[in-house]
Amino acid sequence: MKLRRLTRKRATDEVYEALRDAILTRGFKPGERLQVEEIANKLGVSLTPVRHSVQRLCTEGLIEIRPRSGTFVATLTVEDIQSTFEVRCALECLAAELAISRLTRAVEKEFDELLELLRRPVDNEEALRKHEEANSDLHQTLLQASGNKRLEEVYAGLNAHLTIARIHASESRKAETAFQSKEWLARFQQEQAEHEEIVAALKAKDLQRARESLRKHIYRAKDAMIASFAAVSAPASGRAGKKSDGAAPSARKRSHN
Repeated sequence: MKLRRLTRKRATDEVYEALRDAILTRGFKPGERLQVEEIANKLGVSLTPVRHSVQRLCTEGLIEIRPRSGTFVATLTVEDIQSTFEVRCALECLAAELAISRLTRAVEKEFDELLELLRRPVDNEEALRKHEEANSDLHQTLLQASGNKRLEEVYAGLNAHLTIARIHASESRKAETAFQSKEWLARFQQEQAEHEEIVAALKAKDLQRARESLRKHIYRAKDAMIASFAAVSAPASGRAGKKSDGAAPSARKRSHN
């Protein structure tokens, strides 16, 4: 694992940002043990800012500190994913309620540009990365259009946990033969139709339609993620969606298709 050395900024903030970025970009895998001294050496800082950052990430639910075992990147259960998507649905529906009366032409244009990106075919890892980025940006645009900064902050914390879930799910995608399986293509087309419907409802300022479209999209995404997660977990646990007997419990605080 490579970590860039830090410049003279507030060390704790930079360490926190570096570790959080490494977790959310697959630099550290879910369940991987973190060696505090090794991290400090690679970043060129003392142990103190690393320990402070670990505590902060633990509070966010991205890191687990297990007594007499060590410090680990957080792992998830099916229940974690279920509850996270429920909260995500509530937040995005609230964002739609706040955004729908203040939607500007500029925001509508941004939605249109993102939809255009999401229509592009996905046939390799780089195309998938760009697709997922546009997907995330579309939902983030909705949050920003709400005009509620606190809502954006809460959603950002939640989204970090969804990113960990996607990392888990991506392991099952690697096991698939390609992006062109009938199941994957059907899911891709369904996701595209759902995004189009969400944006159309927002433009029409039809709040009920927007809420229903968001719920349908988010809960379909939840089911797909749980299925992918279970496919990864099954070999290790013997049962889909369950942890292995030796696994430690997940952190109490947790955070797309």
